[in-house]
Amino acid sequence: MKLIYDSRNEFFKTPFGCIKCEEKADICVYCDEKADKIFLLLYQDGKDEKRIVMTKTNEADGYGTYSVSLVFNEPDLYFYRFCVEKNGQNYVFGRNDKNNPSLSSQNSWQLLCTDKNRKVSDSFCGKIYYQIFPDRFAKDGSSDLSEKLEPYWVHDNMNDIPKYMPNEHGIVENNDFFGGNLKGIIKKLDYLKNMGVDIIYLNPIFMAHSNHRYDTADYKRIDPMLGPEEDFVLLCNEAHKRNIKIILDGVFSHTGDNSVYFDKYNHFGNGAVSNSNSPYRSWYRFSKYPYEYESWWGISTLPCVDEMNPSYLDFIITGEDSVIRHWLRKGADGFRLDVADELPDEFINALYKTVKEEKTESVVIGEVWEDASNKISYGVRRKYLWGSELDGVMNYVYRTAVIDFVMGIINAETFAERIMQLAENYPEDALLSSMNFLSTHDTARILNVLSGSDINGTSKTERANKKLNDNEYKTAAKRLSAAVFLIFALPGSPCIYYGDEIGMQGYEDPFNRGFYTWNNADESIRQIYSLMIDLRKNSSALSNGDIYFCEAKDGLIKFLRKNKNEEVLCALNLSDRAVSIPLLSTKALGGMGFVSDGKKITLLPYGNGVFKIL
Repeated sequence: MKLIYDSRNEFFKTPFGCIKCEEKADICVYCDEKADKIFLLLYQDGKDEKRIVMTKTNEADGYGTYSVSLVFNEPDLYFYRFCVEKNGQNYVFGRNDKNNPSLSSQNSWQLLCTDKNRKVSDSFCGKIYYQIFPDRFAKDGSSDLSEKLEPYWVHDNMNDIPKYMPNEHGIVENNDFFGGNLKGIIKKLDYLKNMGVDIIYLNPIFMAHSNHRYDTADYKRIDPMLGPEEDFVLLCNEAHKRNIKIILDGVFSHTGDNSVYFDKYNHFGNGAVSNSNSPYRSWYRFSKYPYEYESWWGISTLPCVDEMNPSYLDFIITGEDSVIRHWLRKGADGFRLDVADELPDEFINALYKTVKEEKTESVVIGEVWEDASNKISYGVRRKYLWGSELDGVMNYVYRTAVIDFVMGIINAETFAERIMQLAENYPEDALLSSMNFLSTHDTARILNVLSGSDINGTSKTERANKKLNDNEYKTAAKRLSAAVFLIFALPGSPCIYYGDEIGMQGYEDPFNRGFYTWNNADESIRQIYSLMIDLRKNSSALSNGDIYFCEAKDGLIKFLRKNKNEEVLCALNLSDRAVSIPLLSTKALGGMGFVSDGKKITLLPYGNGVFKIL
């Protein structure tokens, strides 16, 4: 017995991927034997499976066609399989790893139904992000450090390696600074504009002890090292003049222990520890007051908060002068939510609602490392993409797929399956607004990753001082051209981690957080990024088109990006030999490593190209 079904083929399922409330999904299967009945087995988390009879609508060539229509009135995540009933026996077909029905698989297909009003602003779909680690990007003048939390010290040499050795107590203090500030970012806005950047994502800028500032000391104050609030307002104004938006990092699952709110060292005078009657005491979970408390991943300097505490909710989200409202009114255009998995759905929902009320043209992006459409976090199925929490996410799934493919860890077929699975699982606007990146402050820089250099067994000091040798760098650069091509050609919003575009190196934190080497840029690396940015800017299909894979085999992938105005063919050859593809009625938009003789297009090894179909 054989069942034929392809959830990505409009003959078998329409529409593609997710649906919205009150929108109809039509599902159809072929069966090669005469069946008594065929059922669609539909279930949700915690609910009994429903057996829905499929109607026989046609019979030809020995195959029977069975169909069913589904309509849902509430957002939810659904899973389904198929059951063929014949001669009193039930044969259940699940989804195999190639998206085909199989009697040997218990896996299901997924169908996400979202709020019918879900819609991400076009200002954040398919745009180009640039991520800045504020202390390490640019410096203009000096800041008033009289109220900077101590102890700290500032590097004299911008080429220094960030401090990484622990102190005498075995703690890495993260209290060394390079002095990057908001005025420095303002000074570089024209550089970013000329590059083609649409959105700047800033790592935390609020007052904190550390250089990474994920240990917030005061949510309503810019860190003195970065400058006063007036500089932030100026940054937003100047960015907006250049049609660049500013996204802030929201760290709301924990604060710093040296903060207005926790005040472990009695620096501020009215925190949960320094004052037993503090209005902030109820924000924290003490097992034994005042020095035993819940902290983020057991790190004592990062005490966790009770996000659903009414006082905390009012302060961060719902109050008239809440943290969210305050910074949106000062010019911010949205937030990236740190460790979204550790924030309750109800908290994210309230934050999302406030952001949209305060500023219509805004965005909320979540840090989610897995498939956000079906993520289970702390035993709870998350509702990130149902329509009232996140517009998009940091697309670590794409990053992993791209790196694995370029490094030869997975083949072309597996790569295509991973990409299409996410395209099918995510609402279209969530896919387009998610940040596609190769590096972040939490990962090694992409050149180091792609070099394939063996760092197993090396010490932190060895990694701190290691620079790629000529062969490693050449290998990394070759692979980088392919990786950047994919990040920009696939659906989503490409995000460049500061300095990647000029070939900066660095292994894990803090080596990936060096100061921007303005006087030491690899122009060949910059050219790779510039080419793909130009392609993005000149192709609406690359920015917001649907994706369809034409071929994925032997290191060659070809896929279409298509919207109502344009259709382009994207091709990449990761083999060590030249590959020719027929020259259709196309116009070459650009790429790296291809030639055309008027009859065919030849992709050289590691060559790629984008071709407009006329």
